[in-house]
Amino acid sequence: MSKARKKLPLHIQIIIGMIIGIIYAFISSYFGWNSFTRNWIDPFGTIFLRLLKFMALPLVLFSIISGVSSLSDVSKLGRMGAKTIGFYLVTTIFAISLGLFLVNVIKPGSFMDDEQRAKNRMQYELWVEATPGVELKDNLNFLEDPKYDYLKADLKDDFEFKDDSIKDKIMSANQKKEESPLVFLVNMIPDNIGAAISSNQNMLQVIFFAIFFGITLLFIPEDKAKPIKAFFDGMNEIFLKMVDILMRYAPYFVFALLAGVISKMADTPAEVFQIFKSLGTYTIVVTIGLLLMIFVVYPTLVSSIVRKVKYRTFLRNISPAQLMAFSTSSSAATLPVTIDCLEENMKVSKNVAGFVLPIGATVNMDGTSMYQAIAVIFLAQLHMVDLSFTQQLIIVLTATLASIGSAAVPSAGLIMLIIVLQSVGLNPAWIAIIFPVDRILDMIRTTVNVTGDASVTTIIAYSENEIDLDSINDPNTNE
Repeated sequence: MSKARKKLPLHIQIIIGMIIGIIYAFISSYFGWNSFTRNWIDPFGTIFLRLLKFMALPLVLFSIISGVSSLSDVSKLGRMGAKTIGFYLVTTIFAISLGLFLVNVIKPGSFMDDEQRAKNRMQYELWVEATPGVELKDNLNFLEDPKYDYLKADLKDDFEFKDDSIKDKIMSANQKKEESPLVFLVNMIPDNIGAAISSNQNMLQVIFFAIFFGITLLFIPEDKAKPIKAFFDGMNEIFLKMVDILMRYAPYFVFALLAGVISKMADTPAEVFQIFKSLGTYTIVVTIGLLLMIFVVYPTLVSSIVRKVKYRTFLRNISPAQLMAFSTSSSAATLPVTIDCLEENMKVSKNVAGFVLPIGATVNMDGTSMYQAIAVIFLAQLHMVDLSFTQQLIIVLTATLASIGSAAVPSAGLIMLIIVLQSVGLNPAWIAIIFPVDRILDMIRTTVNVTGDASVTTIIAYSENEIDLDSINDPNTNE
């Protein structure tokens, strides 16, 4: 048996790197090595993120232009675009609904001591009194109820001004609320494509330019278009090869990423465990919802529509992208790996992968949307606020729309969560309560986002006959 056959698959190597990174982080915090970890190990994780991010935007640009310019039928692009947006909206709404179902059934916010919840409720009522335009969501009033008088002396200020990072996020959310509902359409059009590419911030502008450029190539004479198409095809292949080279060292970089993340969360293992203990039920409910999407909803959807793709085959073939998403907490940084997995393992054509995946990395935030729905209801339960069915429908609508504008970077979902809280008249400063566990949950929900992107791309490729089903790598075969 050759060395290649003996070598562990990449996704197994990445898992080993993650496990070693987590174990090392706890050992590091136990022996007081966190300063060393942050100074000498974490930077390699940062380097890895930067490498992925600098590849992501050029890869999107070149892959979309290459894919669109190779289409023989322009109408196919419009059809594929409609399917893409439609599928992404359906999966987002389903994810939010599943999250609302779980949080209403399990009620994680009710596990806290009733006396503390009563105090939380009274603080909420004080906030309502001090906030113009906000009313109580129900007919209860603990401040006027004599049986809670003994708690009034223990009331403390809410979270409004305790943390500068929370204040900054609230300010950012308020600015987004004041924007026009069509601002995302305006923001799609770059006024300077050079600035849009160099800033590496607005993926939608790059996607718009790439689609427009690719379509225009179809309308110029073939003799003039051919060398330009060849250039972009070649650049696309170069960046894909760069991703392939980088992924050979991914297990080591993932080790550095995980070690750095955990070392920044707390200085001792006890502090890390305490963070999860205080928000244990909430963390469990969010994790259950997200894992259901990853291991049940998406693979079942793909295997039921694309019948030749088995459940295990699909998960195995996209696992490098999933593990990268978990490690980086950024669907944009993971995009080069996702494209590579879909083209090389799932045998999706570059036309579809290069078009659908970049859009998904920008607008498809199923994991983020589910987390927002669960978090809002959990925080309401924690403050004894009973949200009606209508108010929960508002959460579905707001979370769906907010997910479209959510940046594909770590913790951007917190800003969107503030907007969702405000949409149902709850205190946006409550995000401080769940802030301690946000980073770890962000890793899981990014995995959901990337899995959703891969699932929709596979389904659309199948519907457009742009997937080579007979060549898909099967986990039961030796490669």
